Amino acid sequence: MKKFFIILMVTLLGVFAFTQVKNPDMIFDATLSEPDTLDPHHAYDTSSGEVIFNVYDNLIAYDGESLSEFVPMLSTVVPSVENGYLRDGGTTYVFPIREGVKFHNGNDLTAEDVEYTFERALLYNPPGGPVWMYLDPMFGVFSIRTLVEDYVGASWDNIFDSNMNPTSPEYEEALVNFYYDVIDPAVEVQGNEVHVHLARPFAPFLNVIASGSGWGAILDKEYSVEIGIWDGNAEGWWKYHGWTKEQSPYFDHAMGTGPYKLVGWDHAQQRVTLERFDDYWRGPAPIRRVIIQGIDEWSTRRAMLETGDADIAYVPAQYLDVVLSMDGLTVIPGTPEVSITSLGFNWQVDPESPYIGSGQLDGNGIPPNFFEDHNVRLGFAYAFDYDGMINEVLNGLGEKVPTALPTGFLGFDENLPTYELDLQKAENYFKRAYRGRLWQTGFKMSILYNTGNDARRVSAEILRDNLAKINPRFQVEVRGVQWPTYLDERENMMLPVYIIGWVADFPDPHNFIFTYYHSEGDYGGYYGDNFAEFASLPRPEFGGKSLNKMIEDAAVEADPAKREQMYIDIQDFVIDYALVLPLYQPQGLRVHRSWLKGWIDNPIWPGDYYYDYTKVE
Repeated sequence: MKKFFIILMVTLLGVFAFTQVKNPDMIFDATLSEPDTLDPHHAYDTSSGEVIFNVYDNLIAYDGESLSEFVPMLSTVVPSVENGYLRDGGTTYVFPIREGVKFHNGNDLTAEDVEYTFERALLYNPPGGPVWMYLDPMFGVFSIRTLVEDYVGASWDNIFDSNMNPTSPEYEEALVNFYYDVIDPAVEVQGNEVHVHLARPFAPFLNVIASGSGWGAILDKEYSVEIGIWDGNAEGWWKYHGWTKEQSPYFDHAMGTGPYKLVGWDHAQQRVTLERFDDYWRGPAPIRRVIIQGIDEWSTRRAMLETGDADIAYVPAQYLDVVLSMDGLTVIPGTPEVSITSLGFNWQVDPESPYIGSGQLDGNGIPPNFFEDHNVRLGFAYAFDYDGMINEVLNGLGEKVPTALPTGFLGFDENLPTYELDLQKAENYFKRAYRGRLWQTGFKMSILYNTGNDARRVSAEILRDNLAKINPRFQVEVRGVQWPTYLDERENMMLPVYIIGWVADFPDPHNFIFTYYHSEGDYGGYYGDNFAEFASLPRPEFGGKSLNKMIEDAAVEADPAKREQMYIDIQDFVIDYALVLPLYQPQGLRVHRSWLKGWIDNPIWPGDYYYDYTKVE
């Protein structure tokens, strides 16, 4: 189905608007939260990505608002068959590296920096990070651990002890050889060119490396080695694998070639400060300083917009009428978004979680595998008011979708069934759950949201209130926490459910279907081992294939018509089992001071690209 977006730009300049630009050499971005990490190979959220986007450069970049056209950046060409830089039937990408580019410390960019960056990403591969987007097309796996196990012929737990030391000299030798035989040949330097080899043709590969969210950023090899990132050697590479985010020296540190340098990150104030890099290869940015600050309270962000202390601000959709009535703002509602806001279920919560009460089905908690019961999930599915959320809370800036696949993507089918608010149907499912015990005992649990995100808070409150209407014994506490804490609790399997958004990494259905419904996907991986077992079972709906295998086969199917039908079949299945609740597909609401010029609406970008901005009276 073709989707037409009507974008209304309302520029409100009152008689008493500011006659002068406030802080003309600084941009203040009043956003919602601070970054989670600044390590480009660990960061997988837009708050982190926005900072990385401005501090580093990629090999290529999206051409303005386009999601299919690219421009050269640190590579001097965009590889294609026509220009001869896409070779071997679409499996070798050749990137000539731009000369004369400097990192913020004065070091020169080289082809070795690019090779090092790719290899460090592959070997580091932290759980829940973005590196699967390299591993999939380059090796046909989603984790470096799978690749190592296949090469060595033993399980990861047998190869390493608890301190990541090889358990035998034979394994250590095999791990060194793994680097030389598998990783090193995949990315090669030939003169001033970098050759990246794929296991199969993968059409979205240029989209993957063009994304500004972090994983395409190019590191300074010399500096990275100096501060304790991988030393570049085959011997001992495993000691640099899978760190927690705080273990990485790049956690709150950055050294890129981008238009802005990182000056500091004040965690207490949730404030990141950037300074213009005057030796930037494309010329210095017009604006000298950028401050990105997470401000939880809408009232504070509103006041800063009104006074001109904030040039850009995150505005929840429910306050659209408020900003439309304010002078001196450019307000753009209904911008297209390639994202989904969903509620995911954890089928195997950590028993020590503080959010599951007693940890028992006794009326004072929930068992860790509470959401393994599909009747519980379906009960939740019919307890949410999807239309009310979109129309009353989001001011119509959203759409109802059948699954976690946005409109306009291959496989999207408006004829698929959608969940509706139906408290009687929800009650029927709850009465079937746990053979009737759940209805009699009730449950108690917590739903978290990231503080300041009013839409997610209200989503949780809608569920809380409707569940209590169904059965007063169904008790839900809604609790706000800071964004990094929220992500940590999810990563540690503490959250029984989580409300979260997903912005496309690349415009292909695989990026959503794999992410949400494959047990190794970035979200599917947090549903627990019980879900992984479920997703690996042969299914009659798929002719004996598992859900995981069906998703993997759909990703590589060359016939568009067959591929589309495979995605429709997958969605039919996941709807029946209520694996994820797609709460809505949001539409954007852009608000900035009218003196700020140069904004580009690219829905895959993680945030603002400050290099393009000027402030004009």
